[in-house]
Amino acid sequence: MPKKLIVTCLINFLIAALLGLLLRLAFIAPVAINFRYLVHAHSHVAMLGWVYLMLFILITHYFVPEKKRFYNRLFWVTQFAVIGMLCSFPFQGYAAVSITFSTLHIFCSYVFAYRVWKDLKTDSPLVRKMIHWALLFMVLSTLGVWCLGPAVGLMGKASAFYQIAIQFFLHFQFNGWFVFATMAILFYQMHIAPSRTSKRFVQLLIAATICTMALPIQWFAPHWSLYYINALGSVLQLVALIYFLKLIKQPFKAAITKRQKTIKALYVFSLSCFVLKLALQMVAVFPQFTQTLINHKNFIIGFIHLMMLGVISGFLFAFLVFSNTIKPSKLLNLGVYGFLIGIILTEILLAYQGGLFYFGIGMLPYYYQLLFIFSIFLPVGIALILLTYLKQKNNVYKTT
Repeated sequence: MPKKLIVTCLINFLIAALLGLLLRLAFIAPVAINFRYLVHAHSHVAMLGWVYLMLFILITHYFVPEKKRFYNRLFWVTQFAVIGMLCSFPFQGYAAVSITFSTLHIFCSYVFAYRVWKDLKTDSPLVRKMIHWALLFMVLSTLGVWCLGPAVGLMGKASAFYQIAIQFFLHFQFNGWFVFATMAILFYQMHIAPSRTSKRFVQLLIAATICTMALPIQWFAPHWSLYYINALGSVLQLVALIYFLKLIKQPFKAAITKRQKTIKALYVFSLSCFVLKLALQMVAVFPQFTQTLINHKNFIIGFIHLMMLGVISGFLFAFLVFSNTIKPSKLLNLGVYGFLIGIILTEILLAYQGGLFYFGIGMLPYYYQLLFIFSIFLPVGIALILLTYLKQKNNVYKTT
């Protein structure tokens, strides 16, 4: 894997983490920023500059052995769009410049999806199917973005149409494109062969991903049928989880038995977060909790970070260390464990404060100060991982 490309992704992630830390600081000290604009910059760089581009690198490295020059150029055009969003969102939010760069990124993703679909080479029908669905969900998610303009023009930003369009994009990015692409790489690294179990898992996960879109629609356009559709999706996810655990149990043990502790920690942590993510979505089956989720931002932020940091980013780091792209060292261990500690502490605090709000108890003393302190672990951990990689003299890696 090209070192410059991975370094770029890690720098993007570090910038996103620092922007997130600045957002935490805004609650405890005066900061001369537009909070909403900075949230846009933080989320776009994290999603599109870190996760998207890292998946871009991994997919093209493992499954597109030819035409590297084309994908290398496409990477840098996409990174140019990320830089444009980083430089425009903090100062103007959604406006002409930021929308232009966002649109450029979308068109780059269309080119990427088309070319990977065309150039994809893998001996595993399971991996091929997962990547195909990942690409389909990625393209599908952008329909939400294209609906934002008409939504604002026809009904305004406060309308259900506008909010559902945003949720449509986020849902199929997170639960579709990110999850399916990550699972494809995981199955490849774990050498999981196609089977009846894997077929059932993929079918259930596809159906669940589509059905659970009903939950965010229910938040803004309530209808009795949406509750049952989401409940069906949640149950399908739970069944998919059972198949998933059965599918990876033996290959996972075989793959990490003699591996370094850091690799084991990353995989165990990421898998645990994935299981927790699916389990938490079962909560939405109960109507009394459905509206609570949208009314208490702590739960929403906590869930998004569980998904982005615990599941997706955890797996991405695991892939890099497992393949020996980032070589084990004491500095790497410090960075990885610092990153994981930051996730655990912030998630616990967000969930605890959300629980206090839910039961009407109020604010935890020094909540924002603690959240800021715990959040420091995240950029520090990422910086140490980046430093570890930069210090490597030779970028030697395995292809498994």
